[in-house]
Amino acid sequence: MRALTWHGPRSVHVDTVADPTIEQPTDAIIRVTASGLCGSDLHLYEHGLALAVKPGDILGHEPMGVVEEVGRSVHHIRPGDRVVVPFNISCGECFMCRRQLFAQCETTQNLGGRKGASLFGYTHLYGGVPGAQAEYLRVPQAHFGPIRVPEGVPDEALALLSDVLPTSWQAVEYADVPRGGSLAVFGLGPIGQMSARIALHRGAGRVLAVDPYPDRRAFAARAGIETIDPQDGDPVEQIRAGTAGRGADSVIDAVGMDSEGSVVDRVTQILKTKPDRLHALHQSLGAVRRGGTVSVSGVYAAWMPRFPLGDLFDRNVTLRWGQAHVRAWTDTLLDVLRDGDPLGAAELVSHQVPLRDAPEYYAAFAKKRPGVRKVLLRPHGHRGWASGARDGDRAVPRGGPSRRPGLGAGSPARETGPTSTQPGEEEPS
Repeated sequence: MRALTWHGPRSVHVDTVADPTIEQPTDAIIRVTASGLCGSDLHLYEHGLALAVKPGDILGHEPMGVVEEVGRSVHHIRPGDRVVVPFNISCGECFMCRRQLFAQCETTQNLGGRKGASLFGYTHLYGGVPGAQAEYLRVPQAHFGPIRVPEGVPDEALALLSDVLPTSWQAVEYADVPRGGSLAVFGLGPIGQMSARIALHRGAGRVLAVDPYPDRRAFAARAGIETIDPQDGDPVEQIRAGTAGRGADSVIDAVGMDSEGSVVDRVTQILKTKPDRLHALHQSLGAVRRGGTVSVSGVYAAWMPRFPLGDLFDRNVTLRWGQAHVRAWTDTLLDVLRDGDPLGAAELVSHQVPLRDAPEYYAAFAKKRPGVRKVLLRPHGHRGWASGARDGDRAVPRGGPSRRPGLGAGSPARETGPTSTQPGEEEPS
């Protein structure tokens, strides 16, 4: 089959790799029909060596597809079912799963319990499980994980159930936004965009969002979100000025370890003397009012120097963070999507492209090319333009049809040729 593999920092290729097979009675094989490109993938794209990624590892953790085969212990899904698969792999039965802490599943924990549940396509610190940016995917713990999805809801929205929507929902839940209260969101990537919309949907009075990129701010503003350009001054002071000098009731850090930061931050990260850039986290902690809550959904990988423990203690700040417990939120989110998608989730998807073009879109997403909000890879053919695409964002045209693994003898080992449009740019009319 064809799959997107990591070969080094900022080097990913579409290669021919071995087909997945059933290895355990609780496994399933799915034909991947859509696989999201996530901001977390960019951490591996940039810093894979430091995060225990090995050359040839298949990336991707946001799969949607059709069941091809199931192990003998898998009964709730069957071949032909359309499913979304959570990014974390959990058994549904252990001590942690019974408490809906699915990201801490004891059955799939790693490094003797020093790391949480295994994740698809997300380093050997989390199991080294082959990822979902591929034509086919082996799904461990498939007796619990995969979620059958309904007809009548756009694929673009359903595909976000694997990560974006539950991560955003949990971010808002953890932020504990008072009804009618204020929320500040740092970062307007996919998680920040959906967190802001979810907060308004759940009754927040005001949502203020910080991002340096005009296209991201414009997209958020259409949903009634007040946007802040950090170029206009310290965003912490801008948030305080807009909240009677106190700061926001709740804050979400939706940026994580690769925040913009300073030149010094970037150099120390490159030199591995400080693996994470903490600029967004420190701003989030500074922007919350006394007695408020900071929710961290952005990924951090290392110990944190210069953590303002005394300040947080003095101000009675609550801090909640961690990987999303996907299955804890998916039933609620399915009900929301069935109710006409009031979140506008499908609008988030700006591009749907063939798998062969994944390397170009990794580069475009990493460079924050205008208009590249959320990319769905379509390993088995492109369905056309994203249903919610706006701002002149046009998806790459359909490539040739994919072939069943095993029928591609003689095909090249790599497929990274140019597309007919540049990511984030329109085709000429």
